[in-house]
Amino acid sequence: QNIGDKVKKIRARKGLTQDALARKAELPYTTLMKIESSVITKPTIQTVAKIAKGLDVSIDELIK
Repeated sequence: QNIGDKVKKIRARKGLTQDALARKAELPYTTLMKIESSVITKPTIQTVAKIAKGLDVSIDELIK
């Protein structure tokens, strides 16, 4: 399972829209969209950290 799938799954479980998560993670909506749709398969660690913070999970949970 790639990072995009994990982000999508956790986001859905937490009842967040892509837009809401992008705002919480302070990321451009398009960046989040590209990660979830696997256009970006290796986001930077800074981006992963922002997403983890926005989802309130550990970085490990997203990359393992």
